[in-house]
Amino acid sequence: MKNARAILMLLVALAAGVAAVVAASRWLMQQSSNSVAQVVVAASDINLGQPIGPEQLRLVSWPSGSVPPGAFTDATLLQGRVARTSVLRGEPLLEAKLAPQGTKGGLSAVIGEGKRAITVRVNDVVGVAGFALPGNLVDVIVNTAAEAKRAGASGNGEASISKIVLEKILVLAVAQQVSRDDTQPKVVNAVTLEVTPEQAEKLDVARSVGTLSLVLRNQVDLAAVDTEGATKSTLLGAPAAAPVPAPLKPVKVSAPVRARPAAPARAGNCIGVLTGVQGSLECF
Repeated sequence: MKNARAILMLLVALAAGVAAVVAASRWLMQQSSNSVAQVVVAASDINLGQPIGPEQLRLVSWPSGSVPPGAFTDATLLQGRVARTSVLRGEPLLEAKLAPQGTKGGLSAVIGEGKRAITVRVNDVVGVAGFALPGNLVDVIVNTAAEAKRAGASGNGEASISKIVLEKILVLAVAQQVSRDDTQPKVVNAVTLEVTPEQAEKLDVARSVGTLSLVLRNQVDLAAVDTEGATKSTLLGAPAAAPVPAPLKPVKVSAPVRARPAAPARAGNCIGVLTGVQGSLECF
């Protein structure tokens, strides 16, 4: 009798334990399902300006409390969109990383709103030895002599001047490459820059009147610098030329007036004076 009662108690305890495990498992599954969300990530690396296809997307579980703003939960909404920045494998697709709806692939997809792309010819020196890569910021220097010559400067080197005409210009592409993930320098013969319409006009005039050079700058240094330009005199520290005096105004000189000869003294009473061997005539 006692053995039967013990066996019954064991069966009841076992049933209660199984019920507790099942209830706890269901509770944990419910909590985990409520704490995660499905987020669309890149199934492979997506390059800048590349249209996105369905084979490049997949859904993963993401903690619902840390889903990035602008993330997508439906992969069909991303088909045909164009990436405006490079996206690595496993990285969430965000609206901020995509070009607007209807944008076609290519360089035009990465040009900012209100900006334009213009290409300038460079060489290994002008292109900063190939270190001016997509995504970098550069300044543009022009060396010209047109304005000084037009002002009538002499041929002593003062006619040439170098001046920074554009600052903080984004490099969109070097040659036909727009990828911003590569850090290896590339010596190319053309660089495409992102500028405003006013800067595009300025740059076109600059390359028509002189030679251009690119100056690579720190990407976090956005301070503008106002320079006066460099000439041969400022480079060598030569003293400034003395100012040319203004020409004297002609002065009208009247003809000299001839003095009239003194009238001879009117003859009056005169006497002769003899002093030694010298004689004189005194009149009064």
